[in-house]
Amino acid sequence: MKNRKYKYKTVPKSWKQRKTTMRKQQRTHQRDSYAPVKLGKGKSTQFKQPSPWKVPSLVFLIAMVTIILVIPTLVVVPFIKDEAEESNTIDETVPSETIELTAGDSPFSVAVMRANSEKIEDVPLETYVARVVASEMPGEFEVEALKAQSLAARTYIVNHLLYQDNPSEPDVTDTTSHQVYNNDEDLRRILDNDYNWKMEKITEAVAATKGEILTYEDTTITPAYFSTSNGYTENSEDYWENKSPYLRSVESPWDEDSPKFLDQKIFTINDVEQTLAIDLPNGELLTMRLSRTESGRVSELALAGNTFSGRKVREALDLRSSDFTIEQKNNHLIFTTKGFGHGIGMSQYGANGMAEEGKSYQEIVKHYYQGVEISQLSDTAPTLVSK
Repeated sequence: MKNRKYKYKTVPKSWKQRKTTMRKQQRTHQRDSYAPVKLGKGKSTQFKQPSPWKVPSLVFLIAMVTIILVIPTLVVVPFIKDEAEESNTIDETVPSETIELTAGDSPFSVAVMRANSEKIEDVPLETYVARVVASEMPGEFEVEALKAQSLAARTYIVNHLLYQDNPSEPDVTDTTSHQVYNNDEDLRRILDNDYNWKMEKITEAVAATKGEILTYEDTTITPAYFSTSNGYTENSEDYWENKSPYLRSVESPWDEDSPKFLDQKIFTINDVEQTLAIDLPNGELLTMRLSRTESGRVSELALAGNTFSGRKVREALDLRSSDFTIEQKNNHLIFTTKGFGHGIGMSQYGANGMAEEGKSYQEIVKHYYQGVEISQLSDTAPTLVSK
């Protein structure tokens, strides 16, 4: 196709008007799009187009400030709140007051002969009681059981001091000959990580019974105690020589839960011969006869023509209890025991069982020590208090 040129002799009037209008709009748009810049005196004003990055930069700057200042605050606030809540929780578990025993709580001191060092330690009475309780009874026991043990330990030392044979000698030893005693250094080593909470609990029990002792007809008693019964305690005369009206056989069914309730030891017949200093026939079935006390413990053993008390057999063979049975297998004798200890007075595991059932320490001691009263030391033993 050939190029053609179109020529118009005249431009239509409508087109001229339209072009004029478009130029005016263009000039107006240019004025609006440029900022005035003054160049100085005698110079015309020019217009400069603003940078297309000016507005986005401002937005970016505001966003960065927000990120720097606001977001860290949002992250930190929850942790501040958690720390505050944790702090409140800790404060609620801290005891408001720690009970301590001071020398002022004790009217006199106890002279304790230490078996290992052979040195004498003078210990305030209530401190002595707390350390005996910590040495004689598990610290995890119920507080009411620990209170009952506190009364027994305090009554024991008071009764011993009132009627000791030789006042010039130390009051007591630290062994089972009297009461087991460990000083603070010993207890920290023995109790290890449990020292703080156990001693705080024991101290609370001792402080709650401060100055209280057990009496029978206004006289201090011999407050015998032991670990675990066979279900009954023993009459004092069935194991010891003397009969005490308050050391009567009573039921103690709680002891069956004790880890020391059952035990077994196996001896060769030759071991038994040597220990009991007797001759036993070899290769024969031994004749054995057991007689028992009211509580079910062995009062007497007749073994192949030899007779022994249950206490003698228990102590000679180091059995846990005098409630035992014997079974022969070939050249061995199997001793099965129930309970742990002599069985007279208060059972410690029985006391804890009573405490778990909600019994108070007053109810516990009056169950195991028949007919006793809880009295004040200052009323019963004024001579000791006045030392």
